[in-house]
Amino acid sequence: MKSSIYGLTFEQLSQWLEEQGEKRSRALHIWRNLYRNRVRSFEEMTDVNPAAIALLQEHFVIETLTEHTRQQSQDGTVKFLFQLTDGNLIETVLMRHKFGLSVCVTTQVGCNIGCSFCASGLIAKSRDLTSGEITEQLMQVQFFLDAEGKGDRVSHIVVMGIGEPFDNFEHMSNFIRTVKDHQGLAIGPRHITVSTSGLVNKFKDFTDSDLGVNLAISLHAPNNELRSRIMKINKAYPLEKLMPAIDYYLEHSNRRATIEYILLRGVNDQPEHAAELAELMQSRKQMVNVNLIPYNPVDEHSQYQRSTPEDIRTFYDILKKHKISVSVRLEHGTDIDAACGQLRSKQLDKASNG
Repeated sequence: MKSSIYGLTFEQLSQWLEEQGEKRSRALHIWRNLYRNRVRSFEEMTDVNPAAIALLQEHFVIETLTEHTRQQSQDGTVKFLFQLTDGNLIETVLMRHKFGLSVCVTTQVGCNIGCSFCASGLIAKSRDLTSGEITEQLMQVQFFLDAEGKGDRVSHIVVMGIGEPFDNFEHMSNFIRTVKDHQGLAIGPRHITVSTSGLVNKFKDFTDSDLGVNLAISLHAPNNELRSRIMKINKAYPLEKLMPAIDYYLEHSNRRATIEYILLRGVNDQPEHAAELAELMQSRKQMVNVNLIPYNPVDEHSQYQRSTPEDIRTFYDILKKHKISVSVRLEHGTDIDAACGQLRSKQLDKASNG
């Protein structure tokens, strides 16, 4: 099967052309056609010589994803369910903010992290996505925007969809190098955020890489007992290992990090939890922002409910009192299958139940 042309970084494309006996310089024309002109067939690359076009057609395809389902929210959020060439389904979400248009991409088919509140983990990981499949999610959303004819452009990316990005590190990294390349989409690294549940062994690789993007860490509990109960990854990487890894990132990247904290009613949203979280963040408060996330209930995880507005406000106020930078995530798509992985799991349920 031919591979996706989106799977090559600019340097990889240049090197491949050279290996095929073509000029490296042709890579720039091909690259601009893909990401600036956003062609959907190689024949549309009118400024590339026919021999190079034939070579591309022989080895690559441009589109590998097909749209299975699309949901649009009243707030402008669009959730796409894409089908891969092997029949698997993945989710991608377009969110409209005051600061621009953001796309949340998926990095794996399913997830093995197993957070007990999460719709993404309802179905175990079957494979990693290739960098081409990750990049094409963004391109398919951009094609959708192009078809609307308003001149809108994706300006921000969050790598927070189904799967654990650090568990697919090489493909995730190549995706980022592709989308931030200044000769193509040119999405600035400060407009790209990667979220991890805490794969400690990848923090150094991420910090020492040339990616230069933002990092968000899914914490969701201020102590090991509670975190292990709701996030099984904490048994392998408890706070005694996770916090030093975060500190390495803060010290060596000189970048702030976001601490993600989903509020679950009566589980991790009480004043004592807020005080404990404030203490955990105290020595790092100049370099972190705690992002409080109202929970989107999932039918399969009925033991968890959204925290009350009063409890969210109390939690927020306690962190503020301790001078911890804190925000409450603005919600998107609450009138559709809002939780990540929810649309996919519902479609798979429908298929299995005939």
